Order: sequence, then structure tokens, then C-alpha cells
Amino acid sequence: MRRYQVLIESAFPSEAGVMLKNLENKGNPWGQNPHEREDWTKGLDFEVRRVEGTIPDEVEYLFWVGCAGALDDRAKKVTRAVAELLHTAGVEFAILGNGETCTGDPARRMGNEFIFQMLGQQNVETLNEAFGERPVEKRKIVATCAHCFNTLGNEYGQLGGDYDVVHHTQLLSQLVSDGKLTPVTPLETTLTYHDPCYLGRHNRVFTPPREVLQGLPGTTYKEMPRFAERSFCCGAGGARMWMEEKIGQRVNVNRTEEALSLKPT
Repeated sequence: MRRYQVLIESAFPSEAGVMLKNLENKGNPWGQNPHEREDWTKGLDFEVRRVEGTIPDEVEYLFWVGCAGALDDRAKKVTRAVAELLHTAGVEFAILGNGETCTGDPARRMGNEFIFQMLGQQNVETLNEAFGERPVEKRKIVATCAHCFNTLGNEYGQLGGDYDVVHHTQLLSQLVSDGKLTPVTPLETTLTYHDPCYLGRHNRVFTPPREVLQGLPGTTYKEMPRFAERSFCCGAGGARMWMEEKIGQRVNVNRTEEALSLKPT
């Protein structure tokens, strides 16, 4: 198996090879200290509950933060915002914190099943222990990353992990509909929305994100020419984030130009 691992890593460019080694050794693509996964909670005016043993009965959702959500400075802003909204809406949630590791999505997309299986089995063991004897319909997970959302909901069943997984936009849309969240401050801005491939085309989640955005007071919402079923990739999925485009225009540049053509503010 180790020989297979070496052959797989040698088949990819240096950046991708480093990413795979970081997944194996540190549990995240950047090789950051895994003990920094809870740092995003610092400075919040409420305490974020960490799972210790089995999730208490009063906790409805496990908040799966993901590698970017926990370690990337820009993504941490999204994580904090979602946590604040859930807290405001009175949703009881908890995180795994340092007990969470990469789902293994980028490894599987690149064809490195060995690392995917290693990380996936570790996470499934952790999640199953945390949920204890709860039935599947009460093993609720909310995720902000479209790739984590897809892997947890559609692929971990292959490893013995069956969960009820929702994307944060689905949950936020439901909370707004139930009157538990009410947008009040006009933004006076123009917005557009990019459908992540693993949220939209792969899992058919198109409406909830738009319901949230279109419900914001003072905003003007515009669709890009390619959206929903016909949306265009951002260029980062399928582990392409760690590879360089060699031919033609970069995918991310193409998509960014399309968004900017609407003059969002």
C-alpha cells in the first residue's frame, strides 16, 4: 500500500504532492498546526460548545467547520458569521474543534484513495462516537464548505458513517422562513451568487442560497449568465486549487470576470 502511495504522489506536480503529504501528516492541505482549529472561536461574545465524548441531547447540530473554515483567515470570517447567526437564532450546536480533520475530499478527487480512506475512517470513527446511539435523522451536521457537505453526506456512508447533512445556506434559509432570523439593516449593495459545483450541480441545492441573498433589505440581486444547472466552475474543485493551469485562460479568472461584469458592490 505504501508503494502505491509513493507512486500516486510522484504523479502530481510539486504543489499537489506537498498538499497530499500535509493531509497525511497534519490533517489539512496547508500543513498548519492541527491544534489551531479552534482559534476562530476567540473573541466571540458567546461560548462555542466543544464535543467531549457524546454530544448532549440538547445539541441539535454538529457544526463541521472544515479546514478552510478553521485555518484560512478569510474563511474564518464566514465561520464566525455562521456561528453568530446560529447563536442568534437559538440553534444549539457544537464543534469537534481539534478533533476534526480533513474529510479527504481533495485526495479522493486526485485519485489518492489511500489518504481519503485514512482520513475518512478517522472522521467516521470520531463522528459515530460523538453521535452515540442517535438515529440517522438526529445525526445532524451543518457544513459551510460545499466539498465537506458532499463528502459527509454522500461518501462517508461507504465507510459506515450515515448522517443528516445540510449546507449552512439551507439551514439559514429555513431559520429565516421560520422567523428565527430577521434581516434588518439595509445594505444598499448589488449582489450576485456563484453556485459551487458540489453544492449546485452535484447536490441540486440552488434555491436556499438565493432565498437568503434576495431577502436582504436594500440589495439588488443579479444572476450571472451561467448559473444554477449551467453554472461555471470556480476552478478550485477537484483539487485544482493545488495545481496550475497550463493551457488557455485560468478558470478562476474567467469566472471572476463574469461576476465583475455585473458590477457588484
